[in-house]
Amino acid sequence: MKKYIIYIGILVIGILLGGLLFGNYSTNETEHAHDETTTPNHLWTCSMHPQIMQPEAGSCPICGMDLIPAETGADGLAADQFKLTKNAMTLANIQTTIIGSAKVKDNKIKLSGKIVQNEEANAVQVSYFSGRIERLNVNFTGEEVHKGQLLATIYSPELIAAQQELLTTLSLKGTQPALYKAVRNKLKLWKLSENQINQIETSGKVKENFPVYATVSGTVSEKLVAQGENIKQGQPLLRIANLNTVWANFDVYENQISLFKKGQRIEIVSNAYADKTFSAKVSFIDPVLNSRTRTIKLRAVLTNKNNMFKPGMFVEGIVKGIITSSVKSIIIPATSVLWTGERSIVYVKASKDQPVFEMREITLGKQIDTSYEVVNGLNSGDEIVTNGTFTIDAAAQLQGKKSMMNKDGGKTTTGHEGHSGMQSKQEETKEMASSKDFGKEFSNVIVSYLSLKDALVEDDGSSAQKLSKTLKTSLINIDMSLLKGDAHTSWMSAQESLNTLVDQIVNTNEISIQRKLFSNLSQSLTNIIKSLSIKMPNNDPLYLEYCPMADNNKGAYWLSLEKEIKNPYFGKAMLRCGEVKEEI
Repeated sequence: MKKYIIYIGILVIGILLGGLLFGNYSTNETEHAHDETTTPNHLWTCSMHPQIMQPEAGSCPICGMDLIPAETGADGLAADQFKLTKNAMTLANIQTTIIGSAKVKDNKIKLSGKIVQNEEANAVQVSYFSGRIERLNVNFTGEEVHKGQLLATIYSPELIAAQQELLTTLSLKGTQPALYKAVRNKLKLWKLSENQINQIETSGKVKENFPVYATVSGTVSEKLVAQGENIKQGQPLLRIANLNTVWANFDVYENQISLFKKGQRIEIVSNAYADKTFSAKVSFIDPVLNSRTRTIKLRAVLTNKNNMFKPGMFVEGIVKGIITSSVKSIIIPATSVLWTGERSIVYVKASKDQPVFEMREITLGKQIDTSYEVVNGLNSGDEIVTNGTFTIDAAAQLQGKKSMMNKDGGKTTTGHEGHSGMQSKQEETKEMASSKDFGKEFSNVIVSYLSLKDALVEDDGSSAQKLSKTLKTSLINIDMSLLKGDAHTSWMSAQESLNTLVDQIVNTNEISIQRKLFSNLSQSLTNIIKSLSIKMPNNDPLYLEYCPMADNNKGAYWLSLEKEIKNPYFGKAMLRCGEVKEEI
């Protein structure tokens, strides 16, 4: 019995030891296996649409591009910093520049302007009596007339009656001189000269058709009546412009106003006379700001010798001697700045080796040419985004970081929570989207842009320069009051950046330079359309097209209404180079 009890004891102890040893191993193995099966696989995203998060590799459901591995962590990043993939940087053409303290080159500023008639020298030729125009001696607008020249012949029943009255009172001149003088003065008020009145008295005959003579010399700018038309007393017949002097009107942005004063010297150049510079002085600064364009008019008077300047001609004004706040200032390109009401922001590259960015609020000083003086917020040596700023801002919004429309930022989330959060942010952006009326107005900008694109396709730099002026007009004429809230402030920022780019195209007919600027213009327009959720009338699609060989093989995008590729960066040399990347 003792032997059996010992054997049973040994067996029990063996079972207990086995359970302790192998049971823990089994549990650990199970837990380890469980961990392996429940750990999520690597997430995949789109370099152009970082809001897309997929559990496995594939194609982007928006643009069809191959998905890339998403960043698995943000180790070493501050709360308000975010990181982009190098592929996204390349595709979005993000460019950065290291800034430094520098004196503004030549301390000068350029203004875009237009030649208009000198209103002080203009006149309206009117009829001083009613009647019917029997003959109009002015045949066309643009005709030169001289003071005293016969302009028209008018049949006037009331003038016939007045002449008859004069002849009647002439016989009473000795007995009723006051009556005679009153009748004679009435004819003078109708602008009949002493000689004309004396001729009526001498001949004793009433003239049925009476001549109208020019009271000023100049060029007929508008015909207001036609031959055979009945007219009233005081009715305008012709507008006559004296073009011996003309006005050059320039647009000055709100934050540039303090740079200018009356009497300031301004040099004026025109594409019509590329080898000549005309000197003038600032004669007038409009005291009223245009609330739509946020600009004022600055005026200079030009002597128009040999009729060189034609009303409607585009010119550029250059004002030198602009003084900055300090001898050494931080100067940054206008394309790097975003405005949101009272705030001005830029994006700073926080790491030298990695594409890590953060938003920085800055205080701007004066705008000088296509640059801004920075009073506060940046230091010499900072590296800032100078191209693709809207794309960077969109990435910041999607990652819940501080951005143009999100001053305080938000918690960055992942997985399903993050995706729904990003969808919510997109919906908020759409709620701030433009109205249908704004979309209609913005379509004029797109039409002008597409005409400019077609000129580049045809390798026509001169036409591209002219069409860029039309694009400039379309931008200025947009009614910003149609947008509300952050969408309004975003557009104000975007419009000024676009104006800067278009002004640069306006000032050159060199097609290689135009194409480089067109690349930046296309990127900016695309970002605006997406960020403001702008829809074209009738929901017409816009196609985002891409040429990988443009801009020295860096690649460049453009917008088109048609899927067929017509490359604006190479024109006829490589007309079909490119592909459709996205339908907007």
